[in-house]
Amino acid sequence: MILEEIGAYLANELKVKKYQIDATIKLLDEGNTVPFISRYRKEVTGELDEEQIRTIEERLAYLRNLIKRQDDILNNIEEQGKLTPELKTAIERTIKLQDLEDLYLPYKQKKRTRAQIAREKGLEPFADLIMAQEITSGNPLEYAAQYINAENEIDSTELVFAAAMDIIAEIVCERADIRSMLRKYLWQNARIQTELPEENEASQAFLMYKEYSEPLKTLPSHRILAINRGEKKNFLKVRLDTDHEKNLSLILNKVITKPSIFSEIITAAVSDGYKRLLFPALDREIRSLLTENAETQAIHVFGMNLKQLLLQAPLSGNVVMGLDPGYRTGCKMAVIDATGHVLDHGVLYLTMSDDAKAKAAETTLALIKKYNVTLISIGNGTASYETEEFTANLIAENQLNVHYIITNEAGASVYSASKLAKEELPDYDVTIRGAVSIARRVQDPLAELVKIDPQSIGVGQYQHDVNQKGLTTALDHVIESAVNHVGVELNTASIELLKHVSGINATVAKNIVTYRNENGEFTARKELLKVARLGQAAFTQCAGFLRIGMAKSPLDNTPVHPESYKLAESILAKLGFTLQDLKDKHQLEILQAKMKLIDINQLAASLDAGVPTIRDILDALAKPGRDPREDFPAPLTRKSIVKLTDIAVGTIMRGTVHNVTDFGAFVDIGIKTAGLIHRSELSYKRVNHPLDVVSVGDIIDVMVISIDADRHRIGLSLKQVPKEA
Repeated sequence: MILEEIGAYLANELKVKKYQIDATIKLLDEGNTVPFISRYRKEVTGELDEEQIRTIEERLAYLRNLIKRQDDILNNIEEQGKLTPELKTAIERTIKLQDLEDLYLPYKQKKRTRAQIAREKGLEPFADLIMAQEITSGNPLEYAAQYINAENEIDSTELVFAAAMDIIAEIVCERADIRSMLRKYLWQNARIQTELPEENEASQAFLMYKEYSEPLKTLPSHRILAINRGEKKNFLKVRLDTDHEKNLSLILNKVITKPSIFSEIITAAVSDGYKRLLFPALDREIRSLLTENAETQAIHVFGMNLKQLLLQAPLSGNVVMGLDPGYRTGCKMAVIDATGHVLDHGVLYLTMSDDAKAKAAETTLALIKKYNVTLISIGNGTASYETEEFTANLIAENQLNVHYIITNEAGASVYSASKLAKEELPDYDVTIRGAVSIARRVQDPLAELVKIDPQSIGVGQYQHDVNQKGLTTALDHVIESAVNHVGVELNTASIELLKHVSGINATVAKNIVTYRNENGEFTARKELLKVARLGQAAFTQCAGFLRIGMAKSPLDNTPVHPESYKLAESILAKLGFTLQDLKDKHQLEILQAKMKLIDINQLAASLDAGVPTIRDILDALAKPGRDPREDFPAPLTRKSIVKLTDIAVGTIMRGTVHNVTDFGAFVDIGIKTAGLIHRSELSYKRVNHPLDVVSVGDIIDVMVISIDADRHRIGLSLKQVPKEA
């Protein structure tokens, strides 16, 4: 492949037009970010969405790396004097790195092999003679005797044959067509076989793999990662199970092309090479690729879950009491106002003596009344159930107009001890910071969760077993996508939130906050140009994603990019409105009604502008300051506790999807144990992946189909819920 062909190749692969690929590549090469391109360059890219642009970015990097590798390989083989026109063409037409490396393998510099030693001793001509398969009569020993050379330590026909066979074994096992054929055959027919040699308490988690076998082609990613973990911990023995005789037969059918006196020698050489060189190499390669594919899937699932978690609807406007449960050290408590500032804090002893519990109830009730607390956020860690029980009883006994919510506290302790937490909450110790974080998470999940290492949030599967660099990159993209989709309030955003905005790095984010602290709140987006190291290029990338709620111009509180302000004003003028009308609720309602009657194509033509841009501007003008998370269901809050003894098989319950994996979805149904909807219980139709049916944060009705109190397991079904439920 050559650089000029990339556009055409990607257009065919991704089923889009070549101009869309070429335009996107040009924009990426100019330094534009994916969120910026997908949001503000729709006319240029033909309205490619963010996922398509991200795919183009990834495939472009892969293909450019492939081309560079092709050039390096061609130069290396040419320096060896072995580059034929046919080989050059084969290398240039390769579109997969694996196929390219197969072609290069015979010419690759490697450690001194048995075949190389045999060549040094002058046995290559004899190996070539054998592989030519043109001699049909005579005694092989007579031909071998001609290559006896005592000076080279080849003093018998047995050594002659052994050396020649080493050369043949290497040649055959390095043939690209044979490696490709056997690789495909193994993927279709081989199996993974596992054994658990020793059963003990530590190995219980891997009991299902005691004597386990499954075809490679059906092995799901979560099982691959589980097997890998078991092998890494030395609990499992794992091997690739295949019909070696069949594999050898397939190779010999390609190698032995006609009868010759050397057929048995070739068979023996190929058999040796298969066992010693080819199968072990393909075994390692397949296990490695299985792992790579499984990690890619696990990272994808983690990313999808994280995005849904970040985009959960905020329960804004509440005064929240955050409770970080605990036994011995007590329940840490913090009350925060609607903007996240700490109003009060302390420690409640809910699981101690009756006197301590009564005192905790008295303190909690007083704080609720003093600060008009409307929502209590309870962390889901140790002692969560007891804390929930305490809260539910307090609400019921005092008839409080307060709801509570169980909040995933994963990562709260990591945040509490971080440098960022110390800077944000310098007057509070680590334990209270955790309670503040648990409270803030329900007010604005996105703003709070970006402060935490995403790998600590706990909405994936096997995230600690996968490639950490790949996971970090993927999750950074997810956070970037979520942050820019929602938009960021410039005057309240933290450094952690700002650094995920398109075009803003950590240094510029810090400079924005420093400027804000020194000069007061921003009143217009254009003020950003006064921030150190934020030039015109960065301004172009970030401005549309930053909001100023109290800006002089209403457009600064919309997704309309500053480059389109004149166009937005022209649209308003054509409809008989001005910018100031966007601040008048009555005028805005009239404007919204008029917009429904607009012919967007005609309007775009009259203003000499693109239809996608006009459409986006109209959407933004219709709802200035709108938070797109409003489209998502609000988190499920409760006033009373549900116990395991309160439910039975057949009970219909409402719950929140807590995590989605390859094998199903975990649902919080308001009791200590999360229930599992196995993928087979998601739908009566075939489900490719649970994510096709449910997402993190979804509020759904489920039926309890099994209860195992001893093992703390609850089985749920989505498909068995009556439609009227």
